Amino acid sequence: MTLQHTPLDALHRELGARMVPFAGYDMPVQYPDGIIREHQHTRRAAGLFDVSHMGQLVLRGAGSAELLETLVPADVVGLGEHCQTYALFTNDDAGVRDDLIITRWGPDTFFLVVNAACKAQDIDHVQAHLRGQTLEVLEQQALLALQGPGAREVLCRLCPEIASLTFMHGQLAVLDGVEGYITCSGYT
Repeated sequence: MTLQHTPLDALHRELGARMVPFAGYDMPVQYPDGIIREHQHTRRAAGLFDVSHMGQLVLRGAGSAELLETLVPADVVGLGEHCQTYALFTNDDAGVRDDLIITRWGPDTFFLVVNAACKAQDIDHVQAHLRGQTLEVLEQQALLALQGPGAREVLCRLCPEIASLTFMHGQLAVLDGVEGYITCSGYT
């Protein structure tokens, strides 16, 4: 099986990352300073993680909120614009298929982040239930997680307009000339 690569693969290699297979991707497991030092730095300050291997999906079209409510036991219809919710895909027996984060980008547009290990099955699951909506899979888009007690301070130095971003909310922002969507969820 050929491993896939995240958009940041070349940077990981340039920085000396030790790469390992994970969920069909060649992913960095640690850098030259070692995993203990990385862990301590993240716990003390902040650490940046490439989670681009996770599934990034955009669901668009009339009735998207109602469709999602048939797939997850969450109030998606009542979710405000740029608000997020943690949810569970359920199976036909009300068991859990997988967990995900849902963000409302607009009246009929939702951004879903699903786990890497179940990405293909989750995509198939949503596609099987589409009723006129479209599902776009963002294969080449990077997804980063900045974690740790200093994460907000670090990000605000680069992007001051996100200073007022609250938990489980997101917003469009420009970071070093690149437009992106930044959320405050604490979930990867």
